[in-house]
Amino acid sequence: MPRPALLAVSHGTSDAAGAAAIALVVRRVAERLPDVAVHSGFVDVQEPDAPTALAAIEGPVVIVPLLLSQGFHVRVDLGGAARARSDAVVTDPLGPDPRLAEVLALRLAEVPSPGRASGAEADADGPVVLAVAGSRDPRSLPDAEAMAAQLGERLGRPVLPAYLAAREPSLADALAAHPGAAVATYLLAHGYFFDVAERAAGSALSEPLLDGGEPPAPLVDLVVDRYLAGAEGLTARTRRTG
Repeated sequence: MPRPALLAVSHGTSDAAGAAAIALVVRRVAERLPDVAVHSGFVDVQEPDAPTALAAIEGPVVIVPLLLSQGFHVRVDLGGAARARSDAVVTDPLGPDPRLAEVLALRLAEVPSPGRASGAEADADGPVVLAVAGSRDPRSLPDAEAMAAQLGERLGRPVLPAYLAAREPSLADALAAHPGAAVATYLLAHGYFFDVAERAAGSALSEPLLDGGEPPAPLVDLVVDRYLAGAEGLTARTRRTG
């Protein structure tokens, strides 16, 4: 029996480099799962949208949100699409997860310490600011805080979440309170929110999780593991109802 298909759903972006980076992740995941049909969909900006992509897939499907926290898109958009089918399931989003902390730490290590946008001298032992897109959905808040805690544990430094929309503190306010702090970009790829973060943080800002090069192995592993867990859950559910 063929394994369930994988529908990888990202937010979507009008930034060509960001879109290409996410497409490359999906290709790398497909290479890791050669016996699985891997498809892409989006919740905004790009096509096909998630319901259209899902409708085009025959048979069981595991929807893996390439999103970093719980929120409206995972709970309502993707959850609603999956509930309309008995053979579809939505996995957890990618974050929070220690493997994302590993990639965030790698990106931070690439940020040169001199030349902070604020002009303040960097503090190697001071706090790091985690730049989060932000969401009004209350479920996103504990996810952001958990990701900050996981990164802080990995770095051995305090990590403070700040938001690019919808919540406080804003990234600009966090940097005003902590001059010279490095900024870990908790975004999947280049796009609108990265541009917002760059205007606030300048050279203090790390690259997003996908920097335009080869996708980090821990991130590919994470997507594969989300699929495998979803496929196992879908199989178990089919056995119970069958």
